[in-house]
Amino acid sequence: MKKPDVTFPQFMFIIGTRAALAAGVALLVSNRLKTSTRRTAGLALAGLGGLSTIPAAKMAFGRKPLLARLGLT
Repeated sequence: MKKPDVTFPQFMFIIGTRAALAAGVALLVSNRLKTSTRRTAGLALAGLGGLSTIPAAKMAFGRKPLLARLGLT
């Protein structure tokens, strides 16, 4: 299994995307706010978290940068 090699800022970005997705889903299933407000905020957070998952996964498990592959760094 490939071991992820990420920096601290990249790690925080990955954690932030997971938190946004979780907060959006939590808002969608809760009953504490008005329905329209809750649905709008929940869909926005879940959408943001879901869409940012792709770049976060590429960052964590993607290929090394070109200069590193060429041995120039």
